[in-house]
Amino acid sequence: MSGPLKGLEIIEMAGIGPGPLAGQLLADLGADVIVIDRAEAPADKTDVNRRGKRSVFLDLKSEEGRSTAQALINRAGIVIEGFRPGVMERLGLGPDDLDETVIFGRITGWGQDGPLSQSAGHDINYLGLTGALAAMGTVDNPPPPPLNLVADYGGGTMFLLLGILAAVFERQTSGKGQVVDAAMVDGVSAMMGLFHTFKARGAWSENRASNLLDGGAPFYRCYRTKDDLFMSVGPLEPQFFALLLEKAGLPAEHSVDQNDPATWAERAELYAQAFASKTQAEWSGIFSGTDACVAPVLSMDEAASHPHMAARQTLVEVDGVLQAAPAPRFSRSKPTGINTPKAMGGDTAAIRRALHEAPKSE
Repeated sequence: MSGPLKGLEIIEMAGIGPGPLAGQLLADLGADVIVIDRAEAPADKTDVNRRGKRSVFLDLKSEEGRSTAQALINRAGIVIEGFRPGVMERLGLGPDDLDETVIFGRITGWGQDGPLSQSAGHDINYLGLTGALAAMGTVDNPPPPPLNLVADYGGGTMFLLLGILAAVFERQTSGKGQVVDAAMVDGVSAMMGLFHTFKARGAWSENRASNLLDGGAPFYRCYRTKDDLFMSVGPLEPQFFALLLEKAGLPAEHSVDQNDPATWAERAELYAQAFASKTQAEWSGIFSGTDACVAPVLSMDEAASHPHMAARQTLVEVDGVLQAAPAPRFSRSKPTGINTPKAMGGDTAAIRRALHEAPKSE
């Protein structure tokens, strides 16, 4: 392994969603991520979140399995888990059961405390509690599920990673670990700083699709093209908006009162008519290389072959599976190529052997 996190060892308790993605991203950047699995299974090359990781099978209901898990976590000094609060403690693997130097990364939707901490939920529920979901979608329809990118992965995975790396930095001076409580409701709320600013300034309405960034503005939304595809339109700045008007053949005088909400509904209909007059490919050609902030809305397969995405190799195919290349990128400590997922429990013998042969890392 190579990359900026080479030398960092992390234990990941097998799960689904934001925890495995956090482990994948850490492994992508060179960390040695070992998944503790509670079952064995053949390798699945389509399980992108398992790429670059090793796996050990342990029966955590047995004393031997628990003691091995404790030893692995203590040696690594970092563990990630996404169970409901109290599960790890009941397994004998809670923070008090481990060395005081262990960084304990806990990822949940509701957090480790509060009235809902023991309740089940999913991305859409966590997002609903933050005020973010209520601001998404059109006026006449319920808020749409924005995939599980926002709460699970944005408010969850990314804040878990931030917390773990912050705790690693702090441990260099204190010599101690700590619990990182990464709750999706906290992370999404933190990401809403700009919208809280808008609201505090009286510049944000609670009515969906009536604001600058929620589809209310005719210059910040998607439009259907002649071939029933879509273009994303987003020229917020006046100089970029002027280019949109010019390239789309729209009235230049719209620049004068671009940000007047009273004009938005009528203009949205006009802009929709304009974009419906040409195909997505035609519009892509017209706006290509300009600062009009207009881009095609592509499928996942189309995204990989777009000239810009292809030039950066943002999406790559590994063993026939399309997936993202490691991100972000580094000028020196570049990660190695992508290692396909291994069998669940496939590294058990090697990991157990190394555990008994090697001293605990600092």
